[in-house]
Amino acid sequence: MFFPRISLCLIMISAALVLSSAPVKTVEAQTRKRPQPQKVTTYSCPMHPDYKSKKPGACPKCGMTLRPVETPSPTPTPSPAAEKPATEKLNIPDVEVVNQEGQKIKFYTDLVKDRVVAINFIFTTCTTICPPLGATFARVQKDLGERAGRDVQMISISVDPVTDTPERLKAWGEKFHAARGWTFVTGAKPQMDELLRALGAATASPQDHSPMVLIGNDARGEWTRTYGLAPSRQLVELIDKAAAGGSEH
Repeated sequence: MFFPRISLCLIMISAALVLSSAPVKTVEAQTRKRPQPQKVTTYSCPMHPDYKSKKPGACPKCGMTLRPVETPSPTPTPSPAAEKPATEKLNIPDVEVVNQEGQKIKFYTDLVKDRVVAINFIFTTCTTICPPLGATFARVQKDLGERAGRDVQMISISVDPVTDTPERLKAWGEKFHAARGWTFVTGAKPQMDELLRALGAATASPQDHSPMVLIGNDARGEWTRTYGLAPSRQLVELIDKAAAGGSEH
């Protein structure tokens, strides 16, 4: 008498379990079928992020080696704000360097501490971007006038310290009429490598160095990376902003 009832109960319980588990299986199936975005490797210039290529090579604007960038496909369009110079903090080592006069100085203490500073990166045997970088700094020096050396310290750092002696740096600077307030630095390779790494300017080869300029207000602890071949007025505007920011601190 009881067997049919028991069988009916078991059938109802089994049906309920099947129905309750069905949505879970459906969700799991949908999750498994969801397509994953494919990564596409493109190549971009560190100084011109708007320029992209599907193949490795050199940037047509500045000649810098393109670097691989993996992004989901399709690549989203960068916003205009992403191309603006970003402010960052730097931990600058106080390494010993040598200026164009052959004097041994401490990089941070003697050139940067509590100052408004503009830094570019060059080497004297460079025949591509370095002469334009020097010419741009020369125009910045002229635009700054008496402020150069008094309110603003300009620094050119060698990325090839083995070759760039103080004498070579001084002769190179004279081509651009470098005056007081524009210091050229070289030094022992280990110390220079440490300095370049700290400033985000280290490269495997001097030929691959970036046409970058660092503009900062050390008293405020704010630094901006920008394109070193931009019109000099743009660099001076960034220098003015850095100086004004320091006065508000």
